[in-house]
Formats: sequence, C-alpha cells, structure tokens
Amino acid sequence: MAPYDSDSSGGEDTDFTETNVLLGYAAEDSNGEVVSRLGGRPDWLDPTTAPSSALARCKVCKDLTVLLLQLNGELPDRFPGHERRLYIFGCRRKICRRQEGSIRAIRGVRIAPDAPTAESIAQAKQEAKEAKDNAAAAAAKAASAASQGLGNALFGVKTTAGDGARVNPFASASANPFAPKQAASANPFSGKPASTPAAQDEKPKPDTVALTKTFAETLSLSNNKMQPPPTSAPAPEPWPQEAEQPKPYPVRWISDAEYETLDPSPALPLQNVDMGAMEIDSADAGGSGGGKEDKEVYESTMDATFQKFADRVGENPDQCLRYEFAGQPLLYSKDGPVGKLLYCGEEGAAKVNSGGAKGFPRCGNCGAGRVFEMQLTPHAIEELEIDEDGLDGMDWGTVIVGVCEKDCQEQGVEAGQAGYLEEWAGVQWEEVTVKR
Repeated sequence: MAPYDSDSSGGEDTDFTETNVLLGYAAEDSNGEVVSRLGGRPDWLDPTTAPSSALARCKVCKDLTVLLLQLNGELPDRFPGHERRLYIFGCRRKICRRQEGSIRAIRGVRIAPDAPTAESIAQAKQEAKEAKDNAAAAAAKAASAASQGLGNALFGVKTTAGDGARVNPFASASANPFAPKQAASANPFSGKPASTPAAQDEKPKPDTVALTKTFAETLSLSNNKMQPPPTSAPAPEPWPQEAEQPKPYPVRWISDAEYETLDPSPALPLQNVDMGAMEIDSADAGGSGGGKEDKEVYESTMDATFQKFADRVGENPDQCLRYEFAGQPLLYSKDGPVGKLLYCGEEGAAKVNSGGAKGFPRCGNCGAGRVFEMQLTPHAIEELEIDEDGLDGMDWGTVIVGVCEKDCQEQGVEAGQAGYLEEWAGVQWEEVTVKR
C-alpha cells in the first residue's frame, strides 16, 4: 500500500490501496520512450526480418490490419535473456467490426544463446530447495544431539564397556510396549527409506529466480508426447509497401506508467439499489405489464461485472492499458464469448490461470497454458482516434491478451534470432442498447 497525498480540505493524507496492476498512459511527447506506444507502424525486434504479414491480416476481410499497440514486454526476472514485444492489430473496415478475428495479437521474442531454459531454471530451484531442506534436517539433528548431551551431563548417563551405547537410566527391564517393533525412524506411511542429512562439506546451491513447474506445465509435457510431430510452417507472406498499407493511427507514446491506486472507500455500486422499492411509472407504456417489463429491462442492464469495470477504470480514467503478467483481467462483461470463457465469479477468479475449465486457450505453438498479460481500455480509442471526425469509430470495451506462460519461441527459429507467434486476443465489445 502506498500513501497518497490527498488534495482534499484540511491537507490530511489518505491511504490509497495500491494493486499489482501497472497502468499505462499515453502522451504525444515520448519523453525518451522508444518502443511502447499506440498507433504508428510496428517496429520489429529485427528490422531486417519481419514476421509473416498473414499474422496481421483480418480474418474476416483478409485485408491488412493496422497497429493499435506496440509494447515492451521484457521480464528479466521471469524470462532472463528474453527480448519480448507485444503487438495488437485491428481492422479499420467498418464491416469487420464485432467480428472474431478483426483484432489480433502477436508476441515477438528473441532469446539469447546463453539464456537459461525453463527446465534448467526449475531444476536449479528444486536442487536449491533440496539442499535447504537437507541443511535444516542436519541442524535439527544437531540440536537433538545437543539436548541429549545436556541430559547426560545432568543425569550422569554411563556407557557400556562393549560398544559405547548409552543406557537410559529410566528404562525398565521390559521393552516399551508403545514403541514400534522396528527400530527404523522412517515415516510409516512412506514407501521410501528415511533420508539422511546432507554431508557437512556439502554447500547449498544458490537459489535461482525461476518459474515454478506448475500442473499445467506437467500436463503440457504429457500432451506433447501424445501430439503428432509438428508440420513445416507455411512460407511467410511478405509485407506490401507502406503506400499500399492502410493508413496508420497517430502515434501516442506510453511514456508514463504507474501502479494502480484505488480509493479504499468507493461509492456504492448502482446495482445494489433495491429494485423492489422503486416505483416504475407505466402510464406512458400504452398497455398493461409495462412496469414489470421496464423493471426487467432495467435490471438486465445493471451488469455487476460491467459496473465493477466502470468503477475500477473510472478511478484512473486516463489509463490506456492495464498490465499484470499472470494476473487477472478486468472483464467488461460476463456475457459474450470472452465473458463466458473467462468469468468464474468472485470466488473462482483464480481459475482463470489455473488450467481449469475456465481460462485462456492453450498455446498453439508448444501446448503450454496461457496467462493474462495485458488489456487495452476504452481511453485508448480516444487517443488513437484523436484526429478522426465523427463518432463512428472503434467500439470495443476492452481487448484482453493471453500469452504463453513459458514464453516459447517460434519453431525453427534459432537462438539469438527473432521469432513471432500469434497469441490470444479476446475482444469485449461495447453494449448495444436496443430501444423497444
């Protein structure tokens, strides 16, 4: 939680809740930013090697789309040695709006030759954990031995002349009836013998920041064994000359970013209003039953999910994008294909990234699970269409991007080279109000 200096009367400070979501704001001035921006034309990781233009063609009209967002997605703590960028493209044709495939996402990645693999990082972390557990077991045994030595000193325990084994002065002639028959101290529920403490000269290996091997990864490895070998990729389609491409949107740089802060005492959501206590005038409805019908229409429009989206975005209305790798997307609605795919309710929100029934489709390149990385918010439309006349422009509520959790590379691309893969783009469109 970060303190927030309030401008309210009295000059008192109000604590605002800080989340893990990084908000991006657009500006005409780059302020030194060279990668992340809205609009313009894409800058590829390798200027001499562009991806196939097929990745940026509208799936509806087959025409080339235009860049909505280019984002620096490097995560050195999570993916060391990976140079990453995200690209979101959208079709400018009006007939393609609200059609699946009119907005597409591409992940560009270039992996350094010496970058550790996910398997090596996971193995190093497992070995470090085992070394730590062994050291703890050795310390526990040493502490136990020290306590036994203290008992010997207090009670004067003597050893036998034969093998030097200590004799318990409180032991009776008969065996302890509660003691197990076997002298082994192994876990009786384990099929393996008790582990021995690590040697004193064995030093724990340093811990390595890494992705934990998840159930989804294990399932992915199993699925990969069952899948047929990949077929050769089609030849990349060249990009047409810029003069033959659709007109790009103006450039707006994502030069300002900050972690989201929320008012801990937001206003009461409108959907909590007691509808039963409201009187609906049906005199002008022109028939019986108008009041009940109006009430049902009103209640149906009060989507709690949309209200949460509006309240959350409204606290920082100039945000253009929300970023949190492996976080939770902020849904515009629980309805529609995207809402039904990702919505799990407040109690099941974690299932979005757990590999359960609800969640992103798996990576089409390596079979691993996908996780949320970022989403565009409605203010991005205002920034992109700042030079447009009229209101007949883009009409999405949010564009959600899910990416491969392993940040895999395009097949056939060698280390040190740039590869490009299509990722999942889920579009939630603005609600269309139909008048009766």
